[in-house]
Amino acid sequence: MIRFDNISKGFWIRGDYRPVIRNLNLTLPSGKSLALLGRNGAGKSTLLSIVAGTMRPDTGQIISDGSISFTVGFAGSFHGDMTGAQNTRFVARVYGVDTDELTAFVEDFAEIGEHFNMPVRTYSAGMKSRLAFGISMGIKFDTYLIDEATATGDARFRRKSSEVFRTRMAQSSAIMVSHSMADIRNFCDAGLVLHDGGIEVFDDVEDAIKRHEALMR
Repeated sequence: MIRFDNISKGFWIRGDYRPVIRNLNLTLPSGKSLALLGRNGAGKSTLLSIVAGTMRPDTGQIISDGSISFTVGFAGSFHGDMTGAQNTRFVARVYGVDTDELTAFVEDFAEIGEHFNMPVRTYSAGMKSRLAFGISMGIKFDTYLIDEATATGDARFRRKSSEVFRTRMAQSSAIMVSHSMADIRNFCDAGLVLHDGGIEVFDDVEDAIKRHEALMR
């Protein structure tokens, strides 16, 4: 369960305060994979960041009875001078999971070879993405937050990533932001449409997609 208790958030732009989320009161049930839909600039990534705890709302609070992931595949917090293995161990300690188990999982999953023991600043964007996605999937959360996270690499690696991701979704909840309706249909069973600072809830993801597409026209 994730509860939004009077959440509001806006930004100052050229001296103007522009609200993105207004007085949001909503409880998301456990065991659901939820699509978060809305036009560009509606506040989807902002809302995910608030849920993840990386951004503070202007008012209100998030209440949850389970563990919530960082945004899946996010590589922005890696320390460039630390190796992939060192970054992995650091994240393991932050989230209280076994460092050896997570390191072994990520090294096998990411398939970046000797680069795993080299500084992350030497990585290509694709290698960083593989490392970040591997760490995300190596830690079991009650709710995963996905913001346009797609695994990079060849078709075989993408299939492997999808299989691991689907296994996690079978055991956990998720909130997914994606412009790909194919991904939304593959991984989500219900939907949220963010519009004009509020959220409309749909028990069927197809109804959420129809509403989103109507708002986009």
